[in-house]
Amino acid sequence: MNPGIRIQLLRLVDVVSIITCAVVAFVLRLSGPDVHHAYATCTSFSAVLALTLFPAMGAYESWRGRSLPGLASRLMLAWLAVQTCSLLLMFSLHITENISRLWFASWTAMAAALLTATRFVARSVLRQMRRAGHNLRNVAIVGSATQCARVLGTIGQYPGSGFRAAAALHLNTSAGTANNNVPIFNELCSFAGHVRASQVREVWLALSLSDENLVAAVAEEFSGDLINIRLIPDVSSFALFGGSTTDLLGAPALNLFGSPLDYAPLLKEVFDRAFALVSLLSLAPLMLVIAALVKMSSPGPVFFMQRRQGMDGRVFRIYKFRTMYVHQNDDGVVKQAARGDTRITRVGAFLRRTSLDELPQFLNVLRGEMSVVGPRPHAIEHDEIYRNCVSHYIQRYRIKPGITGWAQVNGYRGETDQIEKMQKRVEHDLYYIRNWTFWLDLRIVLSTIAKGFGGTNAY
Repeated sequence: MNPGIRIQLLRLVDVVSIITCAVVAFVLRLSGPDVHHAYATCTSFSAVLALTLFPAMGAYESWRGRSLPGLASRLMLAWLAVQTCSLLLMFSLHITENISRLWFASWTAMAAALLTATRFVARSVLRQMRRAGHNLRNVAIVGSATQCARVLGTIGQYPGSGFRAAAALHLNTSAGTANNNVPIFNELCSFAGHVRASQVREVWLALSLSDENLVAAVAEEFSGDLINIRLIPDVSSFALFGGSTTDLLGAPALNLFGSPLDYAPLLKEVFDRAFALVSLLSLAPLMLVIAALVKMSSPGPVFFMQRRQGMDGRVFRIYKFRTMYVHQNDDGVVKQAARGDTRITRVGAFLRRTSLDELPQFLNVLRGEMSVVGPRPHAIEHDEIYRNCVSHYIQRYRIKPGITGWAQVNGYRGETDQIEKMQKRVEHDLYYIRNWTFWLDLRIVLSTIAKGFGGTNAY
C-alpha cells in the first residue's frame, strides 16, 4: 500500500474513532434528550486537533521494522496531548461546568482503546500481506560474511517486518549466491550497479566501528541516488549489553557500557516492594523465632550488618541474621565462610545451610537498596579483588543486587574458593542482565522456592 494512502486512511479512521467513542460515552454515561453544545465543541476540537498533533508526534510513522508497543505508546502520548489541549480550550471558553467529567474520562479511555485496537488490526493485516510477499521493501546489505549472515537471518526470522534482502556485499569473500538466493558481490562497483538496476531503496551497513573507510566509500558511491543508507554497527565484540541506543542532549548515543534495565524499572520496583512487604508480614513469626534462637546461641547482636555495593556502586548496609560468634576481622580483610568453619554457631550453620539468614534482606528491598532477584552482592573487600581478575566482574552492579539470582538457582552459590567459580557466577549474572524480563524474575523466584533454600555449597 502506498504510504500516503495508508496515512490518509489512518487519519480518517482515527477521526471516526474519536467521534464514535464520544457519542458512545455520551449514550452510556448521560441521560436525557438534551445535548449541550459544549459536548459537540469539545469533540470537534479534539478530532481536528488530532489531525494536527498525531502527525507531529509521530503517530503515523512507518511501522516497518518497528515494535507495536513503541508505536502504541507514541499514539497514546499523542492522544493524551490532544485531550489536554481540549481541556485547556474548555477552560478558556468557561464551559467546563457544562461537561461531565465522567463522560470526558470515559470518552478518553474508550478512544485510547479503540485507537490502539485499530492500529493492531491494521498492523496484523499488513503483516499477513507481507508474509504473502506483498508490500515488501528490498534492502541491500554491506558487511563481512558473518555480519551479513546475521542480518539476513534476522530478516528471515521476521517475514512480516516488510523487508526482503536483494543483495549483499562481502569484500572479503568471492562472489556468488547465498542460501536464500541473495546475490553476493565482492566489488563495490558491481554491487552498486545491481542496487540501482534492481531499484533497491535501502542499503544497510552491518559494519564494525573500525570500518569507517568502507562506510565513507559506500556513502560516497550512493551520494547521487535517492537511497536510504543506514548503519547497523557491529559492537558485539565490546558492547556488554547489546549496544542499545539512547538520546543524549538531542543526539543518539550508543551504550557500550550502561545500565541496561532503564527501560523497565517501574514494573520491577513495584514487584520488589510488594513481594518484600508480603514476605515480611507472612514470615514475621518465623523471623521472631529465628531472632530468639540467634540470641540464645551466643552473645552478640541478632543481626549482622556489612557494607556492600549496590546499583552503580552505591554502598549500603546489608542485613542478615548473625550466624557466627562475634569476632574481630583484620582491617581490610574479610574471610569467606568455609566448610567446617569454627566461627559458625550451631544455629548459624542451620541458617546458612537453609539460607534463612538472608530473610532480613527483604528490609533492604523495602528500602530500595536491593531487589528480590539480581546478582548477589559480595563484601566490598572481595569486590576489589575480583574486579581485577574476573572479566566484567564490576558490571554486575549495573542493576540492584538481589536476594536470589540466576547464578544461585543454577548452583553457583556459597563459597567461591576458586577464580573459576566466581567467573561462572559472573557469567550467569551478566546473562540475567542481558536477558532480563519480568517473567524471568518470576521463574527465578519460583525456582528458588521449588528447589528449597538448601544447597551443597551453602555452609
